[in-house]
Amino acid sequence: MTYAIPGFHAIREALTHAHSPIREVWLAQEKRSARIREILVMAKERNIPVHFVRVTELKKHFPGMVHQGMVAVSDRFSYCSLTEIAQKAGRSPGSGLILAADHITDEGNLGALVRAGAFFGADGLVIPKDRSAQVGSAVIKRSSGAAGILPICRVVNLRRALDSLGEKGFWIIGAAGESPLSIYSFDWKRALVLVLGNEERGLSRSVRKGCHEVVSIPRCGSMESLNISMAAGVILGEIRRQQNQEGSP
Repeated sequence: MTYAIPGFHAIREALTHAHSPIREVWLAQEKRSARIREILVMAKERNIPVHFVRVTELKKHFPGMVHQGMVAVSDRFSYCSLTEIAQKAGRSPGSGLILAADHITDEGNLGALVRAGAFFGADGLVIPKDRSAQVGSAVIKRSSGAAGILPICRVVNLRRALDSLGEKGFWIIGAAGESPLSIYSFDWKRALVLVLGNEERGLSRSVRKGCHEVVSIPRCGSMESLNISMAAGVILGEIRRQQNQEGSP
């Protein structure tokens, strides 16, 4: 089974970092741009077949997809193992950082979270197999190709996966708006797993019980909450700020 990777940024990152090999690239023959030429050169350097087709053909084969005149076709996304992600995070003592998505169901939210994780140099993302968005074309597109950079693990039981990481020395830190503990008061200089909850229900009861601490972003304005990816960006920024400075936060 294959999946499509649409758009310049997603394809460029996939050609550079993809966990699964690109089978072929489709380019709109009506398009003439520097981006088209760049993708063409990258594909040829990797001996990947390139097909020039009309834009109408792209629309026919990839309906409803915002493709910018280019689509790459890849094998099914290859998930990493939990052990691989833990080992990668373990190579950075005191600053290993893993993300966990507690049944995030919206593909756009998951894609944006993947992008935020890659931007802040997270070591990986853990998602559940069931009742959760999975990595597909929509997530690849929304992540702007970051799904080819950030290792992603899919597990049967998220709570058990978090317990396993806890046994390996990671602090499991949940994010919930009602927590009295501010992200700016917490000491982030440690190996950790940041857990973000479902769009509507937040952290599940089981996952929350498995957290060592639960933190929140202090609210200054009238809005009650942030989008998941925006919240992740705020928290990840504070994590890296503390981990990259000397002394106390």
